[in-house]
Amino acid sequence: MSKFTKALLGATAAAAFASHASAQDVACPIKVGVLHSLSGTMAISETTLKDTMLMLVEQQNAKGGVLGCELEAVVVDPASDWPLFAEKARELLTVHEVDVMFGNWTSVSRKSVLPVIEELNGLLFYPVQYEGEESSKNVFYTGAAPNQQAIPAVDYFLEELGVEKFALLGTDYVYPRTTNNILESYLQDKGIAAEDIFVNYTPFGHSDWATIVADVKELAADGSQVGVISTINGDANVGFYKELAAAGIDAADIPVVAFSVGEEELSGLDTSNLVGHLAAWNYFMSADTDANEEFIAAWHEFIGDDSRVTNDPMEAHYIGFNMWVNAVEAAGTTDVDAVRENMWGQEFPNLTGGTAVMGVNHHLSKPVLIGEILADGQFDIISETDPVPGDAWTDFLPESAVLVSDWKDLECGMYNTETETCVQIESNY
Repeated sequence: MSKFTKALLGATAAAAFASHASAQDVACPIKVGVLHSLSGTMAISETTLKDTMLMLVEQQNAKGGVLGCELEAVVVDPASDWPLFAEKARELLTVHEVDVMFGNWTSVSRKSVLPVIEELNGLLFYPVQYEGEESSKNVFYTGAAPNQQAIPAVDYFLEELGVEKFALLGTDYVYPRTTNNILESYLQDKGIAAEDIFVNYTPFGHSDWATIVADVKELAADGSQVGVISTINGDANVGFYKELAAAGIDAADIPVVAFSVGEEELSGLDTSNLVGHLAAWNYFMSADTDANEEFIAAWHEFIGDDSRVTNDPMEAHYIGFNMWVNAVEAAGTTDVDAVRENMWGQEFPNLTGGTAVMGVNHHLSKPVLIGEILADGQFDIISETDPVPGDAWTDFLPESAVLVSDWKDLECGMYNTETETCVQIESNY
């Protein structure tokens, strides 16, 4: 975009703000809260999402804002401290009076924020794959549920790679534990014996992987094909992949499919020994579409660095933000209840060539992609599905299989189809 075009857009936007703001029942500027860790163990993943939100806000202001109002990003740093997420969410809603929030990465941080936004009737767009088993009236989940990432990844291991034993390695918090509970049940339904499923959890920032990697190698000692399902989060991935290489493990021996490692995480690693390992997401930077090419170009221009990568949670913010803009425009207000009702059924093109649709369970329909790590830190997309509607409640845990979420007609996020009652979700976080 030329400087002249930018200036023209800026002038157009300023005129729009001036001429329309007073005509709308909306307080200008419209404030967009950005709740991502800029320090601590999760900064490796979340800082980019903060920058993504700043780019999206800037782009929308260049188009004239929303309802004639300029958008103002309000950025806070919860510093990878889970209780601090709740404090910062309350600050955004009560001190800064934001109209919407985009943020969180880990489920433990989202669980920390949840009671605050439900108490204050805030609105959160959560952009990262998670364990499911949740549907809040105040959250739109734009990342993958287990049936849009974890289950298809396991199917790929079983059907395409012939994996016979599984190592489920995760960081010790709610997302890996719940996801692995689902996967253990699913794998046993598929005929994998309980003793052939090795499960291990490590703390955030864990760095000594020698013993765990040795345990994984031991699984394959009898000649069985072993696969690793990784829900390791944050900078602990650096040590994990280094130890794999040091132990001489490559993808031909023991393939790893990761749910929290994308382009951003790989950009800080020597990927020469990781070639062939996998990741499961709903977007990869290597997707060959015009929309993705435009998004990458806009990102490079905004960030001022053509070497910076894009990733799946960035696309989730891109989709969620644009759906929110369209819902606000349709509602004619930023009122949370009105915006929520206008979010149901929202459609927006994703960056891989399809269309994302927001369900009444507050989860998106998304394609499932399996990518193979290349030497340059990018992914070769080796498997892609049609869009899959996200499930709030898994079919593979008995207590969840009877539950559905429908905020439109049932006005309930946890409806028991057997008792035909809306269950009150107890706060256990």
